[in-house]
Amino acid sequence: MRYRWIGITLLAVTAAIVLVPPIISSRPNEPYPAEESHQKVLYQPFSYEPQEFDPAVSYSSGESLFLANVYEPPFQYHYLKRPYVLEPLTCREVPVGKYFDAAGNPLPPDANPEKVARVTCEIRLKEGIRYHPHPCFAKTPDGKYAYHALKDSDIQGFRAPADFPLKDTRELVAADYVYEIKRLCVPNLQKPCPILATVSLYIDGMEEYATALQKDLSGIRAQREREQGLAYIQEIDEGKRPINLDLEKHPFPGVEVVDRYVFRIHLKKPYPQILYWLAMTFFAPVPWEATAFYRQAPMISRNITLNRYPVGTGPFIPEILECNRLISFVRNPDFRDERYPSEGTPEDRKAGLLAAAGRRLPMLDKIVYLRERESTPTWIKFLQGYYDTSGVGSTNFDQSVKFKGELEASAVGDELREKGIGLSSSKGLTIGYYAFNMLDPVFGGYSEKQQKLRRAIAIAMDTEELIQVFDNGMGVELQGILPEGILGYRGGPEGMNTNVFEWDASRGRPKRKSLDEARRLLAEAGYPGGVGPDGRPLVVNFDNAATGGGADAYFRWLHRQFGKLGITVINRTTDSSTFDSKALEGKVQMFRYGWLPDYPDPETYLFLLYGPNSIVKSHGPNPANYQNDEYDRLFNKMLTMPNSPERQQTIEQMQKILQRDLPWFSVKQNAAFTLTHGWVKNSKINVMAWNKDKYVDIDVEERERYRQAENQPLRWPIYAPVALVLVVALPALRRRIKREQG
Repeated sequence: MRYRWIGITLLAVTAAIVLVPPIISSRPNEPYPAEESHQKVLYQPFSYEPQEFDPAVSYSSGESLFLANVYEPPFQYHYLKRPYVLEPLTCREVPVGKYFDAAGNPLPPDANPEKVARVTCEIRLKEGIRYHPHPCFAKTPDGKYAYHALKDSDIQGFRAPADFPLKDTRELVAADYVYEIKRLCVPNLQKPCPILATVSLYIDGMEEYATALQKDLSGIRAQREREQGLAYIQEIDEGKRPINLDLEKHPFPGVEVVDRYVFRIHLKKPYPQILYWLAMTFFAPVPWEATAFYRQAPMISRNITLNRYPVGTGPFIPEILECNRLISFVRNPDFRDERYPSEGTPEDRKAGLLAAAGRRLPMLDKIVYLRERESTPTWIKFLQGYYDTSGVGSTNFDQSVKFKGELEASAVGDELREKGIGLSSSKGLTIGYYAFNMLDPVFGGYSEKQQKLRRAIAIAMDTEELIQVFDNGMGVELQGILPEGILGYRGGPEGMNTNVFEWDASRGRPKRKSLDEARRLLAEAGYPGGVGPDGRPLVVNFDNAATGGGADAYFRWLHRQFGKLGITVINRTTDSSTFDSKALEGKVQMFRYGWLPDYPDPETYLFLLYGPNSIVKSHGPNPANYQNDEYDRLFNKMLTMPNSPERQQTIEQMQKILQRDLPWFSVKQNAAFTLTHGWVKNSKINVMAWNKDKYVDIDVEERERYRQAENQPLRWPIYAPVALVLVVALPALRRRIKREQG
């Protein structure tokens, strides 16, 4: 018994040594449920909090990322082919429009657009496509819809569609697409459809149909106000008694249901770009049952709406939609038989992107998006293997990319390459530019002197330096407004803006004219040395909403560029809302904008300078308020032309006009970089398609090995107390033994 204390001490130490390793062998920083570690789950961060899940109103790339998992328009972009080409998604083929004259007689495809009075696109759907299971389709045994006539008492405690016990589905039919096109005209959605003004110019009767629905809505509201008098408050009234307009009441000749699987769209004039619009979620089907389910007072009062809980036919089903924290989707087990593409570019085959050819989609079990507000923790989680992909920004560029001055020569950094991380790059189709308000009396206008003033500024603006310093070289300067990859782009000396550049044969690229030339132009414009005829220094107001890190350095750089000519820049920084209001009123002078195209056609860029689209005159997408009659004439000619050498020539004429007038300057094509862990298969940058995740596969075992290697727990904090016990206890133990042994 006299060594009992010694035995207890040794037993405790032994237990600590034996039991501590199993306790800490798992990853203590693991952010995901353990059961997901062996599932094909794609983990990605997101920063933009989505506001709209209704395809009729959503117009944000940050929302399209999610909507494309659920909603399916008739067409999609081929995942691998470049240039981008449309292919069927829910339909059997991409239709060719049929032309007719005013008497209804068929016309050939190359008919004079002025003789075309009607264009018909017939879309034939695939059979057997089904909606996700949802309570809006559920019926009682007697065949009535279970949840289309709800009272508050029926759904006490319900917070989401998942809380409803009954769910069902049905087949997608042609009438669903027609119904959604009509929904684009509904005036009492949560906000107006942002593309209505554009597509209603072409779809027959759409503008009149929208006007009729607005008249119906106004009439109902006026009647209710007469009935309730001073007690009438529109928002409260419609929360209790939602107004559901009858979409079958008025004629709409532009859309026609032919049979269960076929519908037609009729255009008033040729507009080939309508097919691109039909690849956007605006034209994805919404079942009438969904709006009948959601547009009920008990649902509206609980904020259970289509705008929060989408209903579609896509490859993934919404699971969690907590937009400020977590968004997740699970694989649709009833998704139709869609296969990974078997064609692509020669580079795709070399990169192994065709190894999955013919496999059934989707390949993932689940997609998890986590909201991240800061770039640094996002980057750390990517390196730990807890995010599967990462963008490249200023915080991680030096570590991520070995940039050699040319986008195509870029490679992943050595440290990341050793971790099995790959880099994908693309010039993308997004552009950024500076512009003058052409209504401004000093920097706008079309006189020769005003043109020379803008040319001088364009020469002085060192865009190459801008790209290198503030974009890490991720971009290229353009000579026109069309990026490479879009019909109408012209490189080499033929596409060069000779008003600003001269050809550098030694480098095989344009170079800016000298500052001496810029100063000469400035003097000829009436501002020698930056001083006007009245003896006052020339000042330009730069209107912007630029804030955050790097803004001060950027403004200093901008001051230096104009300072080369003796021109002073005044920064007029405001919030985005104020800036937009000033632009609408024409109260801006110089500004910086960017543009992400809706589709890969030159029209979606060239219309930004089409006169009738002036932001001041029509609230259109022409923020420079540029107006040139010849440009507008060529735009209307180009609009209806098929892609051809003649269309290319017409576009080049338009660009020459812009190069002379220079409403925009310092135009650049932004590059896109993506970092991908080695276990992510089939990943390719596709800047036009949002439904990319259905093509992706995950090697779960490879990811698990990486995570284990990169996230080994620190054991010394656990063992340190054990060692301390031994250091303190053993001398005391020896002394006690000596005393007891006498």
